Formats: sequence, C-alpha cells, structure tokens
Amino acid sequence: MRTPDIENLSAKIFLEFIALIIRNRIYNLLKENTISMDKRYNYMDVPAAIRKLEQIEMVRTNGKSYRLDHAITKPQKIILSSFGLEKDDIIKEAEKISRLLADGESLMNTDPEDDDNGTEEIA
Repeated sequence: MRTPDIENLSAKIFLEFIALIIRNRIYNLLKENTISMDKRYNYMDVPAAIRKLEQIEMVRTNGKSYRLDHAITKPQKIILSSFGLEKDDIIKEAEKISRLLADGESLMNTDPEDDDNGTEEIA
C-alpha cells in the first residue's frame, strides 16, 4: 500500500471505502434511470458520466463575476436527472457560488441550519 505507518494505511482504506460507497450510489442511480429510458446511452456508466459532468465548469469573466463556461448539454441533463437535479438547479447553484466569490465569502456554510434558500443535500 506504500504507506509509512498503520494510521496512514487505515486512512487510505477508509477513503477508498467511502469512494466505493459513493461510486455504488452513482451506479445505482444511473442504472435505475437507464432501465426507465427507451434508448441506452454510452454515457450512462459511472466513468463516462463523471467525465460528462466534469465538463460543467465556471469561468471568471471581466472583474469578479463568474459564470458557467458552457450551456448544459443534453447528455448532462439526462445524467443530472438521474440524481434528481435539473438544469435550473445547476444554474442557481452557479449563480450562488458567483455571488459568494464576488463578496469574498467562504463557500463552506459554517452553520448548516443557516441555509436561507431551502435547498436540500443530495444523498
């Protein structure tokens, strides 16, 4: 495992376990959505879906404002629908992040009950 001591090995195995749980959840959500669809798409497996979703990125425009670099594509919409998200959800979150970055605030909310927009976490 190439770790100097048992604590590092334990932490590495724990992180791999958490990553496996997340990957399995993504796999199951994509599989459920694929079963309900008429056509099978090549991007509905975990590695391809992650590659498609990695293309959603924000860029800094003139000044301090940030915006989505590209529009959300049809494959990305289909993948996001597997997770119960829509294009509008991504746009709203991007605008929220842009406002926070423009104000110089932290992206991490210190008080989870202080979230004023009523969004919920995705399991």
